[in-house]
Amino acid sequence: MMFDAQAIRRDFPILSRTMRGKPLVYLDNAATSQKPQAVLDALIDYYTTYNANIHRGIYELAERATDAYEAARDNVRRFIGARHSHELIFVRNTTEAINLVAHAWGRTHVKAGDEILLTHMEHHSNLVPWQMLAQAVGARVRYIPLRADGTLELEALDGLLSERTRLVALTQMSNVLGTINPVAEIARRAHRAGALILVDGAQSVPHLPVDVQELDCDFLAFSGHKMLGPTGIGALYARSAVLEGMEPFLGGGEMIRKVTWEGATWNDLPWKYEAGTPNIADGIAFGAAIDYLAELGMANVRCHEREITSYALRALAAVEDLTIYGPPDADVRGGVISFNLRAIHAHDVGQVLDSHGVAIRVGHHCAQPLMRELGVPATARASFYVYNTSDEVDTLIEGLRATQRLFSPVPAARRAV
Repeated sequence: MMFDAQAIRRDFPILSRTMRGKPLVYLDNAATSQKPQAVLDALIDYYTTYNANIHRGIYELAERATDAYEAARDNVRRFIGARHSHELIFVRNTTEAINLVAHAWGRTHVKAGDEILLTHMEHHSNLVPWQMLAQAVGARVRYIPLRADGTLELEALDGLLSERTRLVALTQMSNVLGTINPVAEIARRAHRAGALILVDGAQSVPHLPVDVQELDCDFLAFSGHKMLGPTGIGALYARSAVLEGMEPFLGGGEMIRKVTWEGATWNDLPWKYEAGTPNIADGIAFGAAIDYLAELGMANVRCHEREITSYALRALAAVEDLTIYGPPDADVRGGVISFNLRAIHAHDVGQVLDSHGVAIRVGHHCAQPLMRELGVPATARASFYVYNTSDEVDTLIEGLRATQRLFSPVPAARRAV
């Protein structure tokens, strides 16, 4: 299909509003995306026409809700190329998915003296759970270092992998540097060493074609709210054989088959890992978001973002005293660009841009160790999606130049006497 960002924008009601008297330029998509009308309609339709609990009701509303919820699961399954719907577990977000693996798989399979291999570009959500697990069981966390250009130093990988490595956990796309990592290659080398691989797909699944068979990953975690869906819903893919060897993460209703005073047995996959009433409405709306992206075509999404990222990299490079972090080539990075203006704090940059109607993210982006590696306390970050245009990049640049003018020293001849 023809990819027309201007036409796509008409599907997103929020993009027609103004901020501080200026048209909204939303460039914080790495944090959360906006929602098309189709997703909003799916939420309203559930709550107004067939709101009911799922799986156990035998009346019509409950059966319709169950069918819609499980159809959404199958949508997500197809979207990432999983073979079976029972390999797709609904969770609240990427963070919960990774914590589920750390507890349900890690507490059983990682022992004292074992090693978990991460990278120096990980989000806290793919860092802290493994640190907590390692501390609890006496394991060790090791890291693949970065090159100066923000890509992984893969030459170090074979020296880091050993018979003690139980898991390699890494982001497919950095939420700070934009770097797209060669996951399939790393998975091949990890499996050769006898380790499993977990992929943090929070930034990659919304923005480029992702197929778990091609990646050959054992786990893939991602969030609905970063890919046009609602907040509070995400997914964990895991191979059937791996899931069968894990214990439940939470106990309660739905995840059980039989309960007695003496104990319990567990439900079939995936419900073994979905205790309690799930987030039904948002799960169904997540399916609608998947439909929307599938209609656009993820290859088209990636092509659009590569083009707008290339345009933005060139435009930002022309701004005096501006530092860009991460690879300079849009072919090896996603639509995430972190930067700083010399002598101007990122928070000040964000506030001035807000006065121009431009929404970006500032701070450490839940990657404090990476910020220390970069030698900065924070960065400003612009991140793009299907509805962003080159005109919006131009507005960003105008706002940055206005920021520089605002913070530039007043020449002596102009100072009041």
